[in-house]
Amino acid sequence: QVQLVESGGGLVQAGGSLRLSCAASERTISNYAMGWFRQAPGKEREFVAAITSAISTNYADSVKGRFTISRDNAKNTIYLQMNSLKPADTAVYYCRSGASWGQGTQVTVSS
Repeated sequence: QVQLVESGGGLVQAGGSLRLSCAASERTISNYAMGWFRQAPGKEREFVAAITSAISTNYADSVKGRFTISRDNAKNTIYLQMNSLKPADTAVYYCRSGASWGQGTQVTVSS
């Protein structure tokens, strides 16, 4: 399994932006699909975005046009650029690669 460490969360006003990072260690990520998920209080964890090794991307309908997932294989890192943030985006955001999950980073969007 690979260790994943997220960073970049924080508190932002509605309409603002944040960029999350997920750094992988112990294994190169270039050949693997990676994804972002989130879990709001009292809700189940849900899919946000994914990127394949071929740089194909997929997004949840709720974030399409606002979030962008990308990867830098040289840095063994993926990113989630989040723009036009809404209070409904408030959640703990998790990075995933196969069966490996990061510890999560909190994103709070105030109205």
